[in-house]
Amino acid sequence: MKAKSGFTLVEILIVVVILGILAAIVIPQFTEASTEARVSTLMSDLQTLRSQIELYKVQHNDNPPDFDDFEAQMTETSDIDGVTSGSKVADATYRFGPYLQAIPTNPFKDENGVCAWAGSAADDTNGWEYKEATGEIRAARDSVDPNHMDL
Repeated sequence: MKAKSGFTLVEILIVVVILGILAAIVIPQFTEASTEARVSTLMSDLQTLRSQIELYKVQHNDNPPDFDDFEAQMTETSDIDGVTSGSKVADATYRFGPYLQAIPTNPFKDENGVCAWAGSAADDTNGWEYKEATGEIRAARDSVDPNHMDL
């Protein structure tokens, strides 16, 4: 009689267990890499926002963008007093800006809105907190890790 060829149940179970162990080791690495990528994006976006706010201040007699008109002042052209043109094309009157194509989205909140700097508590519907008096901006408190707002 010829012996049948194939895998035994024990061999298949051993392979399944080994694959399960490998998956348990590898999957957390992907999760950590995703969080690291979001932190990196957040830091890059904050650097961009902060540098463009500083440029705005330099061009507007050390005045930061107004909180109420923040998005327009950062994404449209403006005059020396910060009055926006409603356009992204500079002309003789509105010769400053635009500083950003659009307000970046906070990768932890998927929001790009700006709310007033709220100290220890923030408006959960916005991605950024802005302090008009100084021109400071930071990530709004998020549900993943409240410490991300201090980057």
